[in-house]
Formats: sequence, C-alpha cells, structure tokens
Amino acid sequence: MPFREINSKMVEATLGPGQKMFSQRGAMLAYRGEVSFTPNMQGGQGGLMSMIGRRVANEATPLMTVEGNGTVMFGHGGHHIQVIQLTGDTLYVEADRLLAFDGTLQQGTMFMGSQGGVMGMVRGQVTGQGLFTTTLKGHGAVAVMAHGGVIELPIIPGRAVHVDPQAYVAHHGDVRNKLSTALGWRDMVGRGSGEAFQLELSGSGAVYVQASEEKL
Repeated sequence: MPFREINSKMVEATLGPGQKMFSQRGAMLAYRGEVSFTPNMQGGQGGLMSMIGRRVANEATPLMTVEGNGTVMFGHGGHHIQVIQLTGDTLYVEADRLLAFDGTLQQGTMFMGSQGGVMGMVRGQVTGQGLFTTTLKGHGAVAVMAHGGVIELPIIPGRAVHVDPQAYVAHHGDVRNKLSTALGWRDMVGRGSGEAFQLELSGSGAVYVQASEEKL
C-alpha cells in the first residue's frame, strides 16, 4: 500500500482487510480503526531463512507485523523519512534505516563482499554498517529514515555515481557497488573519516543520499 507523507518526518499508511505490513518496533505514532501490532519473529516476508540470515548478518532490527482495517501513522526519532516505490526491483538498505514497508515485499540479506569482493567488505567497516545489508524485492512501498533531507540520484549505464559512504542511505536497481579512492594508500593511513573513500555505484537504478554524514 502507498504511504501518504504527512510531513518530512511522518507518514501514514492505510490498511484494508487481508493486508499487512511490517514496521520497526516503536515506530507507530498513532492509528485509527481496528489495527493490531504483533512482534514479528519470522524475518518478515522472507520467513525463517530470512530471520536466520538477519541474525547471522547482525541485521536483527526488531520488526512488528501490522494488520487490520484502518490508518497508521509512523515516525521515529524525528528522522527524515523518504518513501521509495519499488516496481519489481530490489532495494538495498541497512536494517536500522527501515521505518515501515509493504508486507508483499520479499525480505532477505546480501553479503556486501559479493559486490566489490574484499573492497565490499572494507566498505562495511568504513561505514560502520557491517558486512551485510537488507534487501527488499517486489512491488510495493518502503519508508526509510535518514538524517536531514534525502536526494535521489539516477544511476545511468556508463556514468557511475560516487557517494560518501557515510551519506549513503540506500539504492535500487541493477547496480554494482565498490569502494574506491583517488588517494594513495599512505594518505589513507590514520584517517578516521569515510571521506578517504568513495562508494562507486554503476549500472542502472538510483541511489539515495542523505544531507549528513551521521549514522542513525
């Protein structure tokens, strides 16, 4: 179901009979109608294997299953909320950035080393986000959280987009990512900032960038 943006920090979703969605625990602000909220122990739509993957990946942000007939308002920590509409493709996003998403979306995890090899693993350490990321695939809406506003940058074949790893929020589409730098290895030693590296995304899709280098 689509989200209605109330303001930059709150969204509203409408649920009907037979529909369900998942949200981060503590993200419900208010609701109208007959709506139930239950802890989700099965890893979302991905089932048991998704749950196991999330545990191994340390992507075990607690989720709630939301069902019923009514409207629910979501927000969390005063963070900016970006609504992303998926049309059959896959969204790659850190679990702690997920506010709420359609129950029809298939959830899983991806080992970041599989995109960019060893440098993919280095990216996880540089960003402080671990070696895995959460995936959501299918047709539906996702509400993600970020610091400050968010801009969507298109990724076009033959024209890679370079992003500060600390400002990266999520991406979708047929996209490859790797960590790169224009600096010599000697220049990077001792740097604590992610600015020593750039996250290079290429292919076809879009990347979402926040107006901050602060992690949630």
